[in-house]
Amino acid sequence: MIQQETMVDIADNSGAKTAQCIKVMGKNSAKGKYTRVTANVGDIICVAIKKSLPTCQLDDKKVYKCVVIRTKQPVKRPDGSYVRFDRNAVVFIDADNNPIGTRIFGAVARELRDKNFMKIISLASEVV
Repeated sequence: MIQQETMVDIADNSGAKTAQCIKVMGKNSAKGKYTRVTANVGDIICVAIKKSLPTCQLDDKKVYKCVVIRTKQPVKRPDGSYVRFDRNAVVFIDADNNPIGTRIFGAVARELRDKNFMKIISLASEVV
């Protein structure tokens, strides 16, 4: 569950290390309610880069789209089991929803397969 202002780790080799969520894309809160818009595994968010390597190919002054691949909040599966991770992590994507980096570090949730992020699934070392 990632909302606005949440700090997330970057799980690809684009050169960025941490980023801050600016906006959750494609969702809006209920009218008249005091609810926040949150993103789960497989949702797209906009982020601003906060920490990066000197050799980072991405510009610190721009806003990028990312897909959430891991969350600390447990995700319930249809069989009744839950899966959760130690940290929140995202992967940078381009306009065609393909990853910008060429490698993905760490495990990736199986829910990305349902959201048609097959390129990210194939680059990941482990699918949980």
